[in-house]
Amino acid sequence: MKRTTLKTLAAGVVLALAGAAPAQAQDKTIKFATQNPKGHPIVMGMEKFAEIVQAKSGGKLKVNLFPGGTLGSDQANVSALQGGTLEMVSMNSGILAAQVKEFAIFDFPFLFANAREADAVVDGAFGRKMHERLGEKGIVGLAYWELGFRNITNSRRPILKVEDLAGLKLRVIPNPINVDWVKALDANPTPLPFPEVYAALEQKAIDGQENPVTVINANKFFEVQKHIALTNHQYNPQSVLISKRFWDALSADEKKIVSDAAAESARFQRGEARGQVAAALDNLRKNGMQVTEFPPAELAKLREKMKPVITKHSASVGDATVNELMTELARLRK
Repeated sequence: MKRTTLKTLAAGVVLALAGAAPAQAQDKTIKFATQNPKGHPIVMGMEKFAEIVQAKSGGKLKVNLFPGGTLGSDQANVSALQGGTLEMVSMNSGILAAQVKEFAIFDFPFLFANAREADAVVDGAFGRKMHERLGEKGIVGLAYWELGFRNITNSRRPILKVEDLAGLKLRVIPNPINVDWVKALDANPTPLPFPEVYAALEQKAIDGQENPVTVINANKFFEVQKHIALTNHQYNPQSVLISKRFWDALSADEKKIVSDAAAESARFQRGEARGQVAAALDNLRKNGMQVTEFPPAELAKLREKMKPVITKHSASVGDATVNELMTELARLRK
């Protein structure tokens, strides 16, 4: 009797384990990283994405967030995506030029006149085609969020005209076009990963940096910078990326959940980013930053200084890509 009971119990354990295995196999965890700190619109987009995925998957897909560069630099995150050790990341689209050269076009100075143009381009055929190029690099592009229009800060002097930028040591995103446009202004470019920027400013290793006002505010650069010039010289779309290794292991239903969540969170994130600009700028002023804007003549001079940089990098990006985007922008501006 005892032996029969043990056999029955053993069989029951085997059946229970066998029955539990498929449910466990369906549970997946997504590690999602960014350089931006908690409270920034990018992280708010990540939180919305996580909320949607968790709800639509019934908890089978879990999203763990890693803001503030805790998993390393953008470059390290790209490598981790390709290796399959990191599932998702959000980063400036232009940084992906190290993988696919055409992405450098997103760092062209004065490319977009306003957010409406940017939305139309990244959400349309051009934006989709750019993300599709990443597939052979082990990365899948899901959507575009936004960082916004970039502005220049420094600790040395107010920037009232283009010549005031000469000689300043400015941190730039580590890629060639950003190095070149800073050189074109007779300033000194210093490429640095974003997590190193605050300390470099604090230690006076660099004089300044350039970022959207929401980034400057969220990272408390007002503690180590006195002046901000509202140049709006670049607009940064943010690519929401997923590891192709992880993506290929998802079921069709799981892919739909993730894709839909990326699209829905993109609408939410852009709204939050744009809604925070005025409040962020106001907070910079309250914390002692002096805000200046270029008069139209100086802005025109700034654009002229940037033109040789655009010409140079148009050649490396490729005429077909540049012409395609410029044609689309011309259509939107009619």
